[in-house]
Amino acid sequence: MAQFDVCGLGNAIVDIFLELDETEFAQLGFERGTMRLVEKAEQEQLLARFHDGRHELRLVSGGSVANSVIALSELGGRAAFIGCVGDDRYGLHYVEEFEQLGIDIGSPILVGESTGTCLAIITPDAERTMRTCLAVSSHLAPHHVDADRIARSKWLFIEGYVFANPDTGQHAIRHAMEIARSNGTRIALTCSDAFIPEVFGEAFGAALAESDLLFCNAPEAMAVTGCADVESAFARLESRVPNCVVTDGPHGAFVRFEGMTGHVPAVPTEPKDLTGAGDMFAGAFLYGITHDHSPLDAARGANYLCHKVISQVGARLNEDLPELWTEGLTRE
Repeated sequence: MAQFDVCGLGNAIVDIFLELDETEFAQLGFERGTMRLVEKAEQEQLLARFHDGRHELRLVSGGSVANSVIALSELGGRAAFIGCVGDDRYGLHYVEEFEQLGIDIGSPILVGESTGTCLAIITPDAERTMRTCLAVSSHLAPHHVDADRIARSKWLFIEGYVFANPDTGQHAIRHAMEIARSNGTRIALTCSDAFIPEVFGEAFGAALAESDLLFCNAPEAMAVTGCADVESAFARLESRVPNCVVTDGPHGAFVRFEGMTGHVPAVPTEPKDLTGAGDMFAGAFLYGITHDHSPLDAARGANYLCHKVISQVGARLNEDLPELWTEGLTRE
């Protein structure tokens, strides 16, 4: 019997949430809604700008797939995670928080290194503009991959952002997939962002061909397939991967899993922050299919949790997730 429902493989990032009004955001000169990678010095300078006593900088341990395994764990699933952090205050915060969450994170601390951070700037229109310093998270390499935890998991869940490091990350992905295949662990893959299949299409496509399940949103699905609309992209993905879930924001989610295909509508809401919606969906869906729920019910529960996430700032819900899950499955 598997010890873990899901073992995630991804960038270990401490999310730093900052709410700005339109005037303050305009002064930064950033393109709204973008995610840009920055070096350590630039990130430190940006953070220092808002350490002024007037702005709240809220720390939450995360990363795309890390957010998903946290959601699964808080729903009652058993989770593990593979990633790298430094021995600075952010890294210690990360490890302590995962231990409190009951997620097996192994020994992720690399001495003398800096932990990855993502400054998520939230504006009044609910949009998020991110500046990410990968730091040591981008050092994830094959020798960091814990074969034992993958072998003891039902699913290995791979983060698309890791493909952005061809020198080490892509090798770590291939090594993890080999371990999963040799041990009967199923493989789920997320695009993370449309630029991943666009820029790293060859490596991503090779991994997709060996995967059992793909999570993507509408723009990502179109990037993978070259289709001009989400429904065509969802149809074309059937020839690329056995199972697939395509989320389409307020238009719900298209699901194909274990021979069942359908569409699940979104829960109407007024969004405040779109951060983490896709991560929550993936974690909740994986919880559902590993706990005897039908694929469409898993998507229904996941959609309900997503509507809760985007109604607040940040990717982590401070509510009782099992109770919310039940609400989502029983609502009319």
